[in-house]
Amino acid sequence: MQNFVFQNPTKLIFGKGTVEQLKNEIPQYGQNILLVYGGGSIKRNGLYNEVLHHLEAINANVFELSGVEPNPRVTTARKGIEICKKEKIDFILAVGGGSTIDCTKAIAAGAKTSHDIWDIITKNAQAEDALPFGTVLTLAATGSEMNAGSVITNWETKEKHGWGSPHTFPRFSILDPANTFTVPKDQTIYGIVDMMSHALEHYFHHEKNTLLQDEMVEGLLRTVIETGPKLLSDLENYEHRATILYCGTMALNGMVNMGYQGDWASHNLEHAVSAIHDIPHGGGLAILFPHWMEHTLDKDVMRFKQLAVRVFDVDPKGKSDHAIALEGIQALRDFWNSIGAPSRLADYNINENSVEEMADKTIIARPEFGNFKSLTREDAVSIYKASL
Repeated sequence: MQNFVFQNPTKLIFGKGTVEQLKNEIPQYGQNILLVYGGGSIKRNGLYNEVLHHLEAINANVFELSGVEPNPRVTTARKGIEICKKEKIDFILAVGGGSTIDCTKAIAAGAKTSHDIWDIITKNAQAEDALPFGTVLTLAATGSEMNAGSVITNWETKEKHGWGSPHTFPRFSILDPANTFTVPKDQTIYGIVDMMSHALEHYFHHEKNTLLQDEMVEGLLRTVIETGPKLLSDLENYEHRATILYCGTMALNGMVNMGYQGDWASHNLEHAVSAIHDIPHGGGLAILFPHWMEHTLDKDVMRFKQLAVRVFDVDPKGKSDHAIALEGIQALRDFWNSIGAPSRLADYNINENSVEEMADKTIIARPEFGNFKSLTREDAVSIYKASL
């Protein structure tokens, strides 16, 4: 493995009734609080009132930014930045899923700079600081509650970019599995796909001596495969919600991938699709990831074979390494299909007319992408066509 330094400053507060910890965590930062949330589900399930109750108990001055989109827009982040600067916000509280948290990270960084936040997101400028912020998580998926990364969409230019800064780790994240009970089945499915995709992005690398890291990623995948279907048949089961919630956090907080860098081409491919078509991120990954695997299989067939045997219990007897690897890829596709994830871009009414435009978006940042296997625009075209 490579030399590495690991530091994750986010305080994770996990379990039943933990939202009340807001009263202990926030006062150290100040009184002016910006509450950021999405489409209103937290009002329907009572979490909004609970959060306000705890903020009132510490005499907070609460300002609100609602309506954060599932693929959060830079325009929404700019609204939050304006509020922060005008109202002299001391602390931002994101209540929602990964999209709300991602938008909050952009607001936090944008509030402490004279640069337009899109310049930071596109790496034409650097975040020099960020307002402190915390999260109350309501969706198991992205891991944004315990990392510094964020993905923001510019709907005007049809671009979607991942970015991050050492300044954009949450100060704390509160994870009560009960707050995910009301997540609809389809969003639960997308979350399962997303966290598995994060684990798989880590898994495909060429670094040597990553025995423990491999075992951790494989164990995470097996746990989600075992627990996911149980949860989908019993959406208010606390134990299953807790397991999946914890898996989502662990898949992307840096703990399973110390000492190496994963691939991340599949995420780049999906970002290009949803930048144009605004589809659910997890749905896009379920379609594209198996096709990326088939496209890159020959780069290191033994890596795919290991995944097939250790995670999907493919019997290797009497089969070639290539056949075992392909069986593992099909097993992943079959699992995602079995829980209700989409399998073709046509499921979102995306056809060949979009392929060239989507491929163009994959190389906006650089002419090649992916670390396990470097891909070009032509590779993107091939993968998209195979996914139609």
